[in-house]
Amino acid sequence: MQFDTLIMGGTIYDGSGGEPYVADIGLRSGIIVDVGNLKYADATLKIDARGLSVAPGFINMLSHATRALLHDGLSEGNIYQGVTLEVIGEGVSMGPINDQMAKEMADEQTDIKFTINWRSLGEFLNRLQLKGVSTNVASFVGATTVREYVLGQEDRKPDERELSMMRNLVSLAMSEGAVGLSSALIYAPACFADTDELVALAEEASKRGGIYASHIRSEGDNLLEGVRELISICQRARIPSEIYHLKAAGQRNWSKMDEVIVELERARAAGHRVSADMYLYTRAQTGLDAAMPTWVQEGGLNQWIKRLQEPETRARVKQEMLSEASNWENGYMHAGPEGILLVGFKSDALKPLIGKTLKEIADARGKDPADVAMDLVIEDGSRVDTVYSWMSEENLVKQLKLPWITFGSDGSSMSPSGEYLKSQTHPRAYGNFTRLLEKYVRNERVLSLPEAIRRLTALPAANLGLLFRGKIDQGYAADIVMFDLQKVHENATFENAHQLSEGIVHVLVNGVPVLQNGKHTGNKPGLVLRRRMSHRMIC
Repeated sequence: MQFDTLIMGGTIYDGSGGEPYVADIGLRSGIIVDVGNLKYADATLKIDARGLSVAPGFINMLSHATRALLHDGLSEGNIYQGVTLEVIGEGVSMGPINDQMAKEMADEQTDIKFTINWRSLGEFLNRLQLKGVSTNVASFVGATTVREYVLGQEDRKPDERELSMMRNLVSLAMSEGAVGLSSALIYAPACFADTDELVALAEEASKRGGIYASHIRSEGDNLLEGVRELISICQRARIPSEIYHLKAAGQRNWSKMDEVIVELERARAAGHRVSADMYLYTRAQTGLDAAMPTWVQEGGLNQWIKRLQEPETRARVKQEMLSEASNWENGYMHAGPEGILLVGFKSDALKPLIGKTLKEIADARGKDPADVAMDLVIEDGSRVDTVYSWMSEENLVKQLKLPWITFGSDGSSMSPSGEYLKSQTHPRAYGNFTRLLEKYVRNERVLSLPEAIRRLTALPAANLGLLFRGKIDQGYAADIVMFDLQKVHENATFENAHQLSEGIVHVLVNGVPVLQNGKHTGNKPGLVLRRRMSHRMIC
């Protein structure tokens, strides 16, 4: 027997959740063609995997690696964690976009800059494929993107003609390769969409076998209502549905997680395909837009900044930021100014503030923290990247034990070099998956290794409807990770996030070594994957 690559003597966790076994794996043309005793086989490349755990490549169910992939395509932060598939497009996708949206996207670029020479999601995916990427990529079409294409950033309902246009845009994006429809409902203009609008768009994704994934309308004070809306959309549109980064935000809401789990398991027992993913930290990352009411952000960034400079409007915004009662997701109250860490600015003049809390900056300026938050948005001309202390470790462990939970970093995938070092980030960008293996599998034993691997591989592949991904078996794509569980270690911290993980020894993407002996090879064999299509099909 002659193979392109032979992986010899590893302990195989095949993705099923079953007990591991020792065997060899033979690969040819990017496909697993044999698993068993292959000691008499030959291969161009032989990998000695004795003493290593061998698993399908990990699936990042929520990745924001889009701009990093356009920048260098290497995805080092995730490759060093064993990730072989980035799923992008949380509410906002890279298409469809019109000329005005393309201009705004270009204007809002920070340290990473690129030419926007596409308009449809399919054109963007083609560009990514032609450029070359180290990981596979799959994308949702964003409900926010579709709404903005037709309505701009106005707070109003679409009329019948406009809704028909939005439906057609979703249908087109699905035909171009989207795995489903996504939303991010705490942000403007996404929050201006009502449930009926989301159901209408989800119906189009459902017709083409897609799923609906959502950053639900509230993860805090109205958490239960947000979960129930997702279940309602799942039922009405007859579409499998996923909650992005399940959490209860704000200490006063932590006790709601038990009821959330009951609601979701009741829906699942009734036959509705609802699931969720999560990351492994009690701090979240977003922007200062999550600290201010959505009405002030209507019309986009420039209108938001203009309103913040009006004394009467500014006074109203501050009053709402400091109010316990709100009809929007008040991230300012959930974290408090001492729990809001500034990690990214557009302006070089403000970059020295990276790593300081909002309270620290306010104290230094001698101003109220709410006023400083508004000042920083004006001064930087951006939403300002921030980390919020929102969640509890107890809830995190509860969620980890749910068999229908998968994992997403909700972060980018950068390298500890070059332009990336101009801003700080959340450690999840470099350590979410190794943190799972190190902290919750090896050290605390919240999950067994077979079960953790199942939820990193076969389960998310099934949820996404991807054929021949997520398992080690004959006929499956050769996305394979090999690691030493005793050496897996997350190096990234909130103080210094730009540190690669350790302990992942080899990573193959479509049979090509991308990480070899713990070092990135520079290879870019990643493919754009489409729902319900084989590993040989790309966008």
